[in-house]
This record gives sequence, C-alpha cells and structure tokens, in this order.
Amino acid sequence: MKVTAQFCQRFADITAEHLSAELFAAVRPLILDGIAVAMAGSRERAPTILAQQLQAFGCLGQSTVLNFGFKSSTVGAAFVNGASMHVLDYEPMWNPPTHALSTTLPTVLALGEALGMAGKELMVALIKGIEAHCRLRLASRHYEPRGLVFHPPGVAGPIGSAVAAGHLLELNAEQLRNAIGIAASRTGGLLANIGTMTKCTHCGKAASDGLEAALLAAGGLEANPDIIEAPNGLAAALFREDWDPTPLVTDKASWQILDPGYAIKLFPSQYATHFVITAALEARKDLPPNHTIAAVEIVGPEMPYVDRPQPSSGLDAKFSFQYAAASALIDGRVGIDTFTDERLQEPDIQAVLRKTRLIQSCAIPASLDRMWVEVKVTEADGRTVSGKCVRPRAAWGTPISENEHLLKVRDCMNRALSSLETERVIGELQRFEQLDASEMRALMQTLAGSA
Repeated sequence: MKVTAQFCQRFADITAEHLSAELFAAVRPLILDGIAVAMAGSRERAPTILAQQLQAFGCLGQSTVLNFGFKSSTVGAAFVNGASMHVLDYEPMWNPPTHALSTTLPTVLALGEALGMAGKELMVALIKGIEAHCRLRLASRHYEPRGLVFHPPGVAGPIGSAVAAGHLLELNAEQLRNAIGIAASRTGGLLANIGTMTKCTHCGKAASDGLEAALLAAGGLEANPDIIEAPNGLAAALFREDWDPTPLVTDKASWQILDPGYAIKLFPSQYATHFVITAALEARKDLPPNHTIAAVEIVGPEMPYVDRPQPSSGLDAKFSFQYAAASALIDGRVGIDTFTDERLQEPDIQAVLRKTRLIQSCAIPASLDRMWVEVKVTEADGRTVSGKCVRPRAAWGTPISENEHLLKVRDCMNRALSSLETERVIGELQRFEQLDASEMRALMQTLAGSA
C-alpha cells in the first residue's frame, strides 16, 4: 500500500476500543484548556470581526460560535472558534512546534453538536485528529522554527481536522483518502503574518477546511487518493526532499498525546518566549527593591522571527524576545493583559525595551526540546543578575498540578462567563467522555454566551 492509503486505513480502523484509559485522561486537560482559552480569545478583535462577518452573511446553522451568542454552519463555527482558540497564542504546544488543538477541537465541537453526538465519540475523534496532525509534523522533518517555510498548523491542520471529522462522519478508508486529498489543497499559511490578526485565521481555516473536506468526501467529491506522496502532492510541495514517511505508516504503540506529550502554556505568547520569560523571572528574584535597570542582554538560539526590538502591537509583542524579557522584569508576571497595545506603549516598558539587546547564537539548538535562553540584567550601579531556562514549567515531561492548571482555566473562562458558570463548565469538561448528547447540548448552550 502507498503512504496515503496506509495512513488513512490506519486511522479509519481506530475506534474507542483501541484507546486506553490513560489516553482519555491525558486528553481531558486539553479540552479544558482549549475551551477556556477560546472563551477568553473570543473577546479579542480578530475573532469579533470574523463572527460579525459570519452573522452579516446569514450563515446560520446548528453549531455554536463560542461566546458570541449565535449558531452558524458547522464550517463557519469551526472557523471562528479555531481563531478564538488561537488568537491569544495560549493553547497547548507540541513538539515539533505546531498548534494541533485549535485546528482539531473546533472541528469536533462544531460537527459533534450538529450531529447530536455524546462526549466520548468527540473525544475519540479529537485524539485521532491530533495524532494525524502530529505525525505529519514528524514526517515533514521541520523540527526547528528557523527551518519552517509555512506556518505548521496551516500545513498539518486541515489534514488532522479532516481525520477528526472523518471519524464522526464514519468515513471508510477510501472516503478518508478523498477527504485528505481535498484538505491537502487547502493547506498553507504564510509566516509573514505572524504577529498580525491574520495569524489566528490560520488555525480557524485549518479547522474549517478540514471539516468541509470531510463533508465533501462524505457527499462523494473525489481527490487524488495518493495526495501525500504523489508528484506535486503534499510532501513534494510543502516538505523537504528528505521527508520521512515512517511516522505516517508505522504501527507504533505510543500516541503523541502521551509521548512526548504536550506543553500547557502558562504565558499567552509564542512558545519560545516562555524560555525568555522564565529566565527573566528567575533573574528578577535577585534584583533589589527600587532597582534601576541599565541594560538587559538575552542570549538564545537563532530564531530570526523573534528578534523584534520594537514590536508594533500587542500581537506583535507575543513574538518578541525583547518584550517578553522587559515585561517579565518590570511586572513580575506575564498574562493576557501583558500583550495589549496599551501596555506595550507605556513608558516603563518602552524604556527597558530600548536597553535590551538580543544575541542569537547558531551554537544553541533551536528545537523546543533542546534550546535554552539566558537573561542577564545589569543594574545602574554595575551589579548584574541573571537567569537561565532550559525547559519551561508545564513542558514535556514537567507536568504541573491540576490546581495550577485550573488557575489558568478560571482566569480565561471568567473573562466570558460568571464564576458560577465557570465552575459548572469546568466540572462538565472534567468528565467530558461521560456526557451524553443532551448534556453536550446544555454545555454548548452555556458556552454560547450572549450576543
């Protein structure tokens, strides 16, 4: 069998009986995190524009647009909800770097609601979609951000979304090959839009395009059945010449959700900045009261797109090593409100930004599992303090407690829901696979919020 055929056969054959209790337990925090982040992200300008456009065109349907108080088509809801889940850059991260949740969970929620399905099958679909997404990232061999050509969720996301939707639609292997063939023609995402409102649409479009591809395949639309390995296909167009098909066809026992696992983001910014923030917070502990910062030096790997000494907006600042260090040193914490246009322009931030220098070294590995960052602060009297991060907390192999994760979840949800609603939603999401169809409908009604 060819690569695409093996890939699709493997995923078409997976049912709930093939998944362990450990796997279900590991995906629960993902659902909790993703929905919480999407509820907070829905208040941002970009998703608001998308939702308003969806309403203006009368795209009504059976699927909830989170926190906007209306329902739309499955494809439209997945698009806006994916953008809401990604706009803060706060949803879980994977290695190789990608956003496998915000390209898959919106698909599962939208289609599952339209089909009136219970929580367990949605969870199975989510697990399959994430696994397909992550295996494509491994096959691409694009392990370091400096080696990327396209934004990863725009490449792998439509395929993972199609696999997830294919499960809910009960597509067989041949139908799934068509779904992936259709989805592959929707791939892309230009890295030049990182730091703009458009970036969040990469994940929204990946979710909606993959969902639409599965729906079209279910209706009989055909595509190249060998789209991954075909001449001028997915691998030839978007991967290196030395791409590795092994992750797509291997029958390995472990799942990416478990091995190497995912990283829960504790800061709402590009993941490499978490190294800078952690190092800066460590250095700040040794600064005396009433200190004056004379200079800040950051040493990290070669990542050209995070060298942003004067970011133009709060979104742009999410990708600035310089801003990450300055905000952590000044405020002693980094949260959603750190990355507003207003905070960026305040005099204290601007003063430290002008004193901050970034040194990028090609000798430092640039992959998320091997990189490190050091921050050195020089005070006005010449004394120096420093901090170093080799792995942020909540990264692969360094889990945080449930209570600490719930602090993040509550902070996000409380921006959209009452505290009573937040606690009720948390309780329901913590038993997601036990929710029947009526309980899922009630949950989505709460998450709809008000117009």
